[in-house]
Amino acid sequence: MKNKLNQLFATGFGFGLSRFMPGTVGTLWGIPLAWVVMQIPSVNLQISVCLILTMIAVPICEAAEKQLGKGKDPGCIVADEYLTLPIVYLGLPFTPWVVLSGFVLHRIFDITKPPPIRQIQSMKGGVGIVIDDFLAALMALAINHLLFRFIFPMFG
Repeated sequence: MKNKLNQLFATGFGFGLSRFMPGTVGTLWGIPLAWVVMQIPSVNLQISVCLILTMIAVPICEAAEKQLGKGKDPGCIVADEYLTLPIVYLGLPFTPWVVLSGFVLHRIFDITKPPPIRQIQSMKGGVGIVIDDFLAALMALAINHLLFRFIFPMFG
């Protein structure tokens, strides 16, 4: 039962089992999760919750990787994606444009793995699975702030 529950969380309640873009489909769970996190009135508490969610992703992903036996970081494991997505919205209004931009940027950086993400992802276990998504989220957060604080503040 414990293994099944972990796999359920790791696969994004089955979304990560999608035949079409499982990482992107699984990341969708991060949007309602991010909305909940953004309801916390203190940005410092939001940051703390995002760090806790990231730390929770590590053992979930590591256990699922072992349980599934499909090699390093199988595509069906999406807890790393949806549990790090709320990071991309820290300090920003949760508007449709911000949500869309954050989601797309997070996916782009996770898929393309620009430096230093590609190099750091080689770490083993749950940390290796989650670290690329954490760094992708930080890059998306920086771009989101640039976009909605300085370039297009009217959409933020």
